[in-house]
Amino acid sequence: MPAMQTIDFYFDFASPYGYFMSEKIDALAAQHGQTVRWRPILLFAALRSLGLPPPFEHPVKREYITADFARSARFLGVDYHLPPAFPALTQHAARAFYLLSEQAPAVAVPFAQAVLRGYFQQGRDISDADTIADMVCRQTSLLGATETVRTQLKSDAAKDMLHDAIIAAVGHKVFGSPFVVVDGESFFGVDRLPQIAAKLSAAA
Repeated sequence: MPAMQTIDFYFDFASPYGYFMSEKIDALAAQHGQTVRWRPILLFAALRSLGLPPPFEHPVKREYITADFARSARFLGVDYHLPPAFPALTQHAARAFYLLSEQAPAVAVPFAQAVLRGYFQQGRDISDADTIADMVCRQTSLLGATETVRTQLKSDAAKDMLHDAIIAAVGHKVFGSPFVVVDGESFFGVDRLPQIAAKLSAAA
């Protein structure tokens, strides 16, 4: 039995690269008998705390990265379409994840996967609190009806859990999405999957 590794997967729900990693990281970890702790954050908030500029600040970089999204999706074999509303505000989705992590942990990751696929495959408006509340209710009834969930998304408890996740990300110097930390070693970008695999293999 391989020793358990601490694998933290930081991502922003509006990040295509984060979405690509979300489709791969759990299967990779499972191959090595490991599990992943999903940690959605608000990337712009982490960057601001670290004194770094937004990823799309310069139009030249935006042009390149937008083209690279599609190229990376093809290379990884992931269904992807750039959403009409890109990038989206993701605080409601991230707060919902942490509420589920506390009240219905078994469905937190499936919810996150549904949000990411809904956004990057179907173009759903994940910045809308009603959309997120409805997606929560499709996963579980433990948080109540849609209106109750929507109210919880605005609660201090939900805001505090997301704030704590962002503080933890800043502590790990998370400056992009996806950002994976394996036993204290950082890996930035979905293209680091082979290096993460090598890290897990060496530990095993």
